[in-house]
Amino acid sequence: MNQEIQNILNDTKEKMNKALVHLEAELIKVRAGKANPQMLDGIYIDYYGVNTPLSGVGTINTPDARTLVIQPWEKNMLQPIEKAILASNIGLTPQNDGALIRINIPPLTEERRKDLVKQAKAHAEHAKVGVRTVRKDANDEVKKLQKNGLPEDIAKDAETKIQQITDQFIAKIDEHLAKKEKEIMTV
Repeated sequence: MNQEIQNILNDTKEKMNKALVHLEAELIKVRAGKANPQMLDGIYIDYYGVNTPLSGVGTINTPDARTLVIQPWEKNMLQPIEKAILASNIGLTPQNDGALIRINIPPLTEERRKDLVKQAKAHAEHAKVGVRTVRKDANDEVKKLQKNGLPEDIAKDAETKIQQITDQFIAKIDEHLAKKEKEIMTV
């Protein structure tokens, strides 16, 4: 097969995989009622004038399925950590006992579970749009090559392969969504 076509196919897979990896990262942030240190990703603390991720100022553990414990490396960071968690608006209330911060993860109500499923579906749809955009760009590149002398049958084969790659990634996105949906709805 034409090297240019192979490059387009490889590039397409790489870009679609990035959309899938991004989806996985977003779905981890959608809490399913279980404590997970990654729920606190995206929370930053002012650490001596530097905006630092929460994981950069202490240790985050999950002693059980419903509790997160944050052990700051410096006691004077308890207050800023507590304030940052409250300000992050993730619906969790930190409890400061003077040595560490505990966060109890409340059980999810049926209504909240449905909202989280909607949120997960929105992330999945966003990933699908990303995959389809990559497909469109790849097909446009094939059409450009065809205008510059690429035989029509090779161009059609390339478009078919691009569609197969797209279908594979859409199926993977659906799998991730189904798994997350099951996790959220499991009481």
